[in-house]
Amino acid sequence: MVRTLSNGKTKDVRYRLADALEECMKEVPLDKVTVRQITGKCGVSRQTFYRNFTDKYGLLNWYFDELLEKAFQHMGCGNTAYDSLVHKFTYIRDEKLFFKAAFKNDSQENLRDHDIQMIIGFYRNLISGKTGTFPEERYGGLLEMYCVASVHMTQQWVLKGCKTSPQDMAKLMIDAMPPKLSGLFSELGILD
Repeated sequence: MVRTLSNGKTKDVRYRLADALEECMKEVPLDKVTVRQITGKCGVSRQTFYRNFTDKYGLLNWYFDELLEKAFQHMGCGNTAYDSLVHKFTYIRDEKLFFKAAFKNDSQENLRDHDIQMIIGFYRNLISGKTGTFPEERYGGLLEMYCVASVHMTQQWVLKGCKTSPQDMAKLMIDAMPPKLSGLFSELGILD
């Protein structure tokens, strides 16, 4: 874990706490990790921890949100939906320890719904960027159904150890797209 930034300054304490949580999760399951263990590995007081988070799940949820943001940034690096998904799945696989812990503890602040809303927003923005607006009546429900299924499959992929390659996962997601939605993506030149 990198604890300093390239300019030599110390990393934000929240990231240092997330690094410490990850180190703890390499030793014991998340439900056995204590705030005392996290702060001990991080070298900060419990008071500092509680100034930033209510509990270890608050830390996990915050970092999961940060990882999702980065995953979607990676997703935005592709020229097509396929390329974007390969980037996203590669990033998720590289950060699978946190994603696995987050998905296992799905009851905490409903991470799955948050992921669904983020991916719906990503696709809405992608379509709106190409068309000027999102055609809600025609594609809103389809997009939501597709995104719910996509997040479920992503969650299962992570929980089962990311055994399928990011490329195969991206192909599966493209193949699973409803025909009407894939038609729109093809028409906009962003499918594959």
